Amino acid sequence: MASLVDRVRGHGRIAVGLLFNLLVSICIVFLNKWIYVHHGFPNMSLTLVHFVVTWLGLYICQKLDIFAPKSLPPSRVFLLALSFCGFVVFTNLSLQNNTIGTYQLAKAMTTPVIIAIQTFCYQKTFSTRIQLTLIPITLGVILNSYYDVKFNFLGMVFAALGVLVTSLYQVWVGAKQHELQVNSMQLLYYQAPMSSAMLLAAVPFFEPVFGEGGIFGPWSVSALLMVLLSGVIAFMVNLSIYWIIGNTSPVTYNMFGHFKFCITLFGGYVLFKDPLSINQALGILCTLFGILAYTHFKLSEQEGRKSKLAQRP
Repeated sequence: MASLVDRVRGHGRIAVGLLFNLLVSICIVFLNKWIYVHHGFPNMSLTLVHFVVTWLGLYICQKLDIFAPKSLPPSRVFLLALSFCGFVVFTNLSLQNNTIGTYQLAKAMTTPVIIAIQTFCYQKTFSTRIQLTLIPITLGVILNSYYDVKFNFLGMVFAALGVLVTSLYQVWVGAKQHELQVNSMQLLYYQAPMSSAMLLAAVPFFEPVFGEGGIFGPWSVSALLMVLLSGVIAFMVNLSIYWIIGNTSPVTYNMFGHFKFCITLFGGYVLFKDPLSINQALGILCTLFGILAYTHFKLSEQEGRKSKLAQRP
């Protein structure tokens, strides 16, 4: 009876964490879109603000004794921080050099790449039915974006690098928490300032720094307040991402990312009157079917493993 209660509580905590991540992720997507459209704040500079605010938020949290920092050698976190910067840079370059459809299609490849990395580098196994759920999810993304897919060599290179580095980052977020025996706050507390410093060095190569359109340019008070609000929400997003990956897996988080993509598309249609074709609606339904199938099979396998452990003498 006690184990059943613990399982229900565990699933409840994960469900709450996923719901929280869903809400703040949707908020930040539409808030960032508002900032880009109405204020023209540069993309990578906004990401830099997000991570600086994330580190400041964690600094305040540890001063309030919400968590206790754990001393970590910078060398153990360096690759994680570098992979975050790489994923931001290459994702931006992919978006700049590809159509939206090509960009979204490339992002959909993150899930199979994560499965490949975990299979070959971490000896993790995935059942056939779990792997088969990738088919409706990928098909759904293709239906959503095929009308806007156009390939060019430079765009494909950046898209491929973006997928690879993003996959490594998500795998390492979970692996580092287990390897270093730290929780999401403790790991992010060390990664955030390192990533901020790296991004600060990268921003001048991609975006203006001073003057009109630069991060230190003459922004209005309303623009700065919106950017600060975006940073606070990003702090919640980053923290929830680390928590979800640490308590589930990179694949589960990535599957949930596809669900957020569907909700964002639908939200854009409802809130911003973005066009939504029949093919896109079918793509959303197809993707949601794959996600539901993955969730069902994953929970069934977890219950099966726990039952076997309980039956052992």
